[in-house]
Order: sequence, then structure tokens, then C-alpha cells
Amino acid sequence: MTTTDQDRWSRVRGRLRAEIGDDVYSSWFARMELEALEADTVRLSVPTRFLKSWIQSHYTEKVLACWQAEESKVGRIELTVRTAVLRSAIAKPKAPDLIDQRDGHGPRLNGGDARGNITIGDAGGHEALGGSPLDPRLTFESFVVGRSNTLAHAAARQVVAAKRGDPVMFNPLYIHAGVGLGKTHLLQATTWAGNAIGERKVLYLTAEKFMYGFVSALRTQTALAFKEALRGIGVLVIDDLQFLQGKSTQAEFCHTLNALIDAGRQVVIASDRPPSDLESLDDRVRSRLAGGLVVEMGSLGEELRLEILKSRVTAARLHHPGFDVPMAVLNYIAKTVTHNGRDLEGALNRLLAHNKLTGHQVTMEMAEREVRDLIRPQEPKRVKIEDIQRVVARQYNVSRSDLLSSRRTANVVRPRQVAMYLAKTLTLRSLPEIGRRFGGRDHTTVLHAVRKIEGLVGNDIALAEEIEILKRQLQD
Repeated sequence: MTTTDQDRWSRVRGRLRAEIGDDVYSSWFARMELEALEADTVRLSVPTRFLKSWIQSHYTEKVLACWQAEESKVGRIELTVRTAVLRSAIAKPKAPDLIDQRDGHGPRLNGGDARGNITIGDAGGHEALGGSPLDPRLTFESFVVGRSNTLAHAAARQVVAAKRGDPVMFNPLYIHAGVGLGKTHLLQATTWAGNAIGERKVLYLTAEKFMYGFVSALRTQTALAFKEALRGIGVLVIDDLQFLQGKSTQAEFCHTLNALIDAGRQVVIASDRPPSDLESLDDRVRSRLAGGLVVEMGSLGEELRLEILKSRVTAARLHHPGFDVPMAVLNYIAKTVTHNGRDLEGALNRLLAHNKLTGHQVTMEMAEREVRDLIRPQEPKRVKIEDIQRVVARQYNVSRSDLLSSRRTANVVRPRQVAMYLAKTLTLRSLPEIGRRFGGRDHTTVLHAVRKIEGLVGNDIALAEEIEILKRQLQD
């Protein structure tokens, strides 16, 4: 594959990211790679079957259109799954690597291996249940603590410190944050540390791995053994819960969650949104998730970004002693690369690669050139329905429970309609979801409220000004 092909792929990815947004791109396309460009066919690969299936079902035409905008002769996209063997063979000779701190060797799981596979005893013998692969770099030692993640870090540490038989303090522990803010790092660190201590078996699973395991167990008629094995876990860690799909899988997850919590076993879960925003999950699951400790990991402040950069440079020097980044450059990256931790590591990886492959020292000019595409406009604040209800209730001197109630008095109906209108215009929530969050109302009620306020705003200057004030309060 030529350098020109890779350049084309880079431009296609940029176009795709611009069209679908950073969050969607990071969730579904960050790990997609170009394998070959042959005649009119583009061959792309992803690491899992689930990603392949989802992209083929939802984004094939979008990817094709982006390629055709770059190369008009392309008429077909072929998507494959990279095998684990192929991935490891490709990954080993890659250099330089910024944050490997253990020469490729992570801590060994007590009673298992470094990939997270553990053996669970049951009444009928031993049932092997493979966990999702663990990255040996993602430990508590490499996790940088700051104001935005202090509580989540402390809660995860508490999970590890708990002994078998101790009462579970927070169950489940539910951590949510945007892409690249450290959720997976914290969950894998919890798994590494928990299994290193050996007090309780800790199993780390992505939602995709849970789905795959359950479906495979159904296909091979071993579902009962799968369920029993899961429920024998000391600490179950589930990552990326927002990807959990399918009614039967969700029902099994709900049963497993209930069984573990009722048995006093610890459950730790991460997602990109709070439980109330997981629209695809059953109400009972959302309610159980919300009943534990729900912790948000906020965006990385400039001070924390700088500490992360310093930590990664120190780690890089273990393998590349000559790598030096002036403090002025670190300050520049911390100030300008604001989106998430992955972009910070990407910026340092570029500087390291440039330094090692060309022999040039890292300078401010080099940094400005290498990271300019990572400098993104500041995203507007993400508005939550709860915030809308709180601000509207305060503005109109009613309670939040009034907005969710069935009361039809004029002093409640208008604020409720305004709140629904703002929920539709300031969030990405669907009409049914908004209705559910306003006391279980039908989506047609929400639609009526939105149209009512839209009609009034054009003629009622005072109402229009009130709504603008509310919007400013919510977005500031």
C-alpha cells in the first residue's frame, strides 16, 4: 500500500469525522484501518465483528460517499475483521511507542493470564469464561488524578481495597464520561489491581464481549453454564454499556446485575452517559443502575492536561531516553489540545515519532505544525434535561415535581411546555425520551408543546425574551 493511499485515507477520515461528529467517529471509526485500495474497491478493517456489523448496517453509504469524494472511481467498500493473531503480529514491531511502561508485560492476573481470562469454579467443576483483553499500560500508577476524576478514582480504589465478605459500599458503581476522558483506563486499572491482590476474582468485559458471550452460549446450548459462571464472579466490570443491544441480551444483563447485587458481589460499570440517558435499556435496568453510586468524570482541565502530558513524557523516556519536550511546548499543547486525553497522547506520539525518525529536537514550531489538526473549536456545553427542568422551575416559581406531575393549571402548563420545547431544541433526545422524562408522557404531548411554544414565540416578544434568557442560563 502506497503513501498516497494512506494520505487519501487520512483525508477521507477527516471528511467522515466532519460529517458525523467527533463523538460518533471516536465510538465507531477510531480503530478502522485501510488495508488496501484496489481498482474500484476499498478494503477496510476493524478489530471486532460487532463494529463490522454496526458500520455495515448504519454507515456503509456514508463511508462510500466520503471515499468517492476523494477518489471518484471507488464503487465498493469491503469491510473485514482483523484477527487477534494478526493484530498482535502487526502491533509488536511498531515503534516508537509512547506510553509502554512495562516492556510489553502487564501484571499477571491471579488465577488467570494477562489478557483477562480467568477460571471460575462452579458446582460442576471449572467453567472458563474469557474476559476482554486488558492493556498493561492502563494501571492506577499511570492514571493521573485531577479535580474532574477524583471521586471516580477514589471509588475505584475503594472497590479494589474491599475484602471478600465486606459489605459492598456502592453497588453498582456507575462511571460515565465523554470519549477519551479515562473511563476505560480506570476500569482496567481496577481489574489489574483487583486480580493482583487476589482477594476476589475480577472480570472485565466490554458490553460487546458480554453480548457475544451470551449469544454464543445460546447457540451452543451452554447458556446456563454461562449465567452461572458470570454470577460466580467477585467483581464484574462492564465497559461501554451504551453499546448493549438486543432485548434478550439486555434481559440477561438485568438478571445478572440483580443476582450479583443481591448476592453482595460488586458491579462496576462505565458508559458515555448517565443511566437516565440510556434510552435503549429497559426502565428496570436504568433504575437499578441509578440506585448505586453514579459518578461523572468531567472534562480535563488545563492543569490536569499538563500533568497528563508530563506523565506520558516521563513514561516515554523509559524507552527513549533522548526524548525531550520543552516545558513551553507542553504548556502549548495543554492549552490548545482540549478535547480529550487521546488527543493529548496523539499529539505526543507525533512529536516522538518526528523526533525519532528525523533526529530533530522538539521545538515550538514543530509542535504547532504537528498538532494543528487536533486543535478543535470549543464544544458548546452539553445541556441535560434535569438542568432544563431545574432552571425553568426556578424561572417560573414552580417545583420540578410540578413539571413532572399531571397538574393542568395554567401556572404549571406553560412552564412545562417551555421546558419540553427547550429539551427538544437544546438536546439530542427523542420525543418519546423527553416525554418519559416528563412524568411518562406520550411523545404526541411533547410534540404539541413544542409546536405551541414555536407558535407563541413568533408573536409574544416577552415569551421570546424569556426563552432566550433561559437558553443563555443553560448554555453558559
